[in-house]
Amino acid sequence: MNKPELLTPGNCQIIFIDHQPQMAFGVQSIDRQVLKNNTVALAKAAKLFGIPATITTVETESFSGHTYPELLAVFPEHPLLERTSMNSWDDQKVRDALGKNGQRKVIVSGLWTEVCNNSFAFSAMSEGDYEIYMVADASGGTTKDAHDYSMQRMIQAGVVPVTWQQVVLEWQRDWARRDTYDGVMSIVREHSGAYGMGVDYAYTMVHKAAERVTHGPRLEPMAARSAGIAAA
Repeated sequence: MNKPELLTPGNCQIIFIDHQPQMAFGVQSIDRQVLKNNTVALAKAAKLFGIPATITTVETESFSGHTYPELLAVFPEHPLLERTSMNSWDDQKVRDALGKNGQRKVIVSGLWTEVCNNSFAFSAMSEGDYEIYMVADASGGTTKDAHDYSMQRMIQAGVVPVTWQQVVLEWQRDWARRDTYDGVMSIVREHSGAYGMGVDYAYTMVHKAAERVTHGPRLEPMAARSAGIAAA
């Protein structure tokens, strides 16, 4: 790219590549529960901001298994573009979906970094003239080295490395944008770890907002019995 350009809801699309159990089993570069958390958070944000999304899968019935149900629940109406090739770009359905979505900036979350993400990125850039933004913490490789060196190789070729939270907050950009503010805060509180806990704390303890879940009554503490007094 000739100049930095922020991601906006109107200038990008997103693709989720092979978020399937057998692919996740092989991931060693990131905790797999964290990987799924980050991927689902990114998907929820994409839906919130109206980002055109593509979901592609490989050898679902014969090898890889079914896409994370938590991801499918975000996009219940989306078709799953099944492939045989490790490179999503090789499948005409995927190229057609990207072309229909229209945006030249493509955000990528997929498994594995060193195979499916790497090959898709290079092909989409060289043959489709797309700009690729690789979500490093919503992707995973078979080893930390495999992930890291693949990210470095892609960066050298012009791929832009990003993280899921970076993407979401870039889409939001201004907290005065109230139409997406509450949705972003909901995603943050559920998926952003300590940051999300801090938001919950600020809402309830500082701003005195109601807790975001209902629960049973909080019973008052009872004083400890004095030493030597037998229980009744």
